[in-house]
Amino acid sequence: MNPTPDREQLKTYLSLAETAVIAAERIILEHFHGRFEVHQKSDLTPVTNADIAAEHCIRQMIEEQCPDHGWYGEESGRANQDAPLQWLVDPIDGTKSFVRGSVYFSTQIALMASGRLVLGVSNAPLAGERCLAIHSPELTQVTLNGAAVRCSVVSSLDQAVLSSGNIASLAASPMWQSYGRLIGQVNKTRGYGDYCHYHMLASGQLDIVIESDLNILDIAALCVAVQAAGGRMTDLQGKPVSLSTRSILATNGHLHDQVLESLHEF
Repeated sequence: MNPTPDREQLKTYLSLAETAVIAAERIILEHFHGRFEVHQKSDLTPVTNADIAAEHCIRQMIEEQCPDHGWYGEESGRANQDAPLQWLVDPIDGTKSFVRGSVYFSTQIALMASGRLVLGVSNAPLAGERCLAIHSPELTQVTLNGAAVRCSVVSSLDQAVLSSGNIASLAASPMWQSYGRLIGQVNKTRGYGDYCHYHMLASGQLDIVIESDLNILDIAALCVAVQAAGGRMTDLQGKPVSLSTRSILATNGHLHDQVLESLHEF
């Protein structure tokens, strides 16, 4: 198995991931419009039978086509961890939103090749948004609902739109003062959250996203989308995104160094 998929393999894997999210969408919406059970996991976050059924569906489809690939699922954990190609899946990112009847949840599927995120599908069924992305030396492309998208070219903080979410640990850290200063430097602040502000960043509707209190499964596919659209993603320390990432700074690329400098000035 080639650890670096070529163009045709990437297209095949993207098609597989899109087919899997469509199948998962049917299961998720059946539960959303019907009845579902909610349980609390050990980390005190909710999980529903919709999460579990959707992930089982995705895993079955991927393992049938790619039996030698690795797996990392939000609900079922890891398998075949030494495989150079690893699928990263969160069947319902935003389960709290799902439980409360909000449209702001999505299915996230990403492919990592030898530690590099190369493919991502982000599907928000009730919002009607599906983002498909490939970002590799072989091929780079990103679409939102079938149309090619691109990050903005805003290069000045005083013209930038910032969206943030999940910032409890940031609020408890020494960086909080710098974050407050950054808010005063930008043009506008919002809190779109979850998949939503990454889709908006990739399509040029905002310029900066800041989050903490997350894991790689939340943002792996979205990282591919933002980078394929010309943006940049690191953690809040400026380190590359990896399996251990717990915070995110995502920008249109032009503003990244400025934001890092502002966050770490004090």
